[in-house]
Amino acid sequence: MQNGQRQAAASGPKGMKTMHPRMRPEPGPRTIQFPHHRFLSDPSPMAKASGDGQHFLPDFGSFKVAIRIIVLAVLIAAVVTIGRNEVFDESAWQDLNLLIGFGMVLALISVLVLKLFSPLIRRMTVRTGSLLAFMLLLAVMVIGTEVMVFALYDLRLIPERWPDWHYSLLIRTVLVGSIVSILGLRYLLMAHRAEMESRAEQEARMQALQSRIRPHFLFNSMNSIASLMRSDPARAEIALQDLPDLFRVLLADARKLVPISAEREISRQYLEIEKLRLGDRLKINWQVNNVPRSALIPALTLQPLLENAIYHGIEPRFQGGTLRIELWGENETLNVLISNPLPDVPKHAHGKGNKIAMENIRMRLTTHFGESASMQVFQDGGQYHVKLRMPIVRG
Repeated sequence: MQNGQRQAAASGPKGMKTMHPRMRPEPGPRTIQFPHHRFLSDPSPMAKASGDGQHFLPDFGSFKVAIRIIVLAVLIAAVVTIGRNEVFDESAWQDLNLLIGFGMVLALISVLVLKLFSPLIRRMTVRTGSLLAFMLLLAVMVIGTEVMVFALYDLRLIPERWPDWHYSLLIRTVLVGSIVSILGLRYLLMAHRAEMESRAEQEARMQALQSRIRPHFLFNSMNSIASLMRSDPARAEIALQDLPDLFRVLLADARKLVPISAEREISRQYLEIEKLRLGDRLKINWQVNNVPRSALIPALTLQPLLENAIYHGIEPRFQGGTLRIELWGENETLNVLISNPLPDVPKHAHGKGNKIAMENIRMRLTTHFGESASMQVFQDGGQYHVKLRMPIVRG
């Protein structure tokens, strides 16, 4: 007994003095180390873009850049024709057609060459990549001019293989081409940089909008479960089993669209948590018609609206009410209508928190779909309705 008491005493506060230094707890707050998950370690696409795309060179092989180069060639031909002719007669029109044809050929060859060298150019710095693109354009102009002169001679349209105006044409083509190439490359670089900055701003705004949803949703979910811990521990345990899936959605990338089936499943799990808390006071009615399973919508579009309908509409009512969720496809448009009864007491009507959530979703829809998406809020027949319209994007 005495030995046991001594050992027990040694394991008490005095026993802490005999602990190995490595075993002593360090003073200060504890630091919780989370597991090394992918979403915590992998850089976001925006971070990758900022690290890899330092030069902001455009994709010269894209259709958008090709159209810009061709339109630029046509405009230059028109400007040269106007400068060379005082009167727009038949000769001027022939001159314009010839210059447009010549410019179009050079533009198409330039697009093809830049498309072939585009992977190499995009791996270079701004200065090196721009210099290489400039040299490629000059080479295309010189070779294209020589080929045109040879084709005119081969078609018997000019009497000599090396006419007197050959070198003059070549020098003028190189000079004009150099000026146009410098201005064109500058325009493409600035346009691409503005597009990248706009995209980065849009992605940052998207993450900020979803981050405003996360804490509000987490607090409400935990409060719902906490209210069941003492009254009904079994139901609280069931609700906790759905939380990991909900948290996984909250930590997902806000810039990505998710399948409508996944959004419905997350909404169903959230409603199950609220159903455990409110019991028979909460009735749910789903109606889904003609909605493609592969349709994509922004993540956490339905859940905040359902949460508002419950907290501002159904919960303040003594008898509760029915929450109706209608989804239907119409042509290439996805429609969502969420309806809940108005509260018995007017002061419990949809207030400031609800307006913030509505504005949040409206901005996220605009960020994803632009003017093709819309959001309507109205009251009719003692019901509060929120209607969303967005284009059907198939995954």
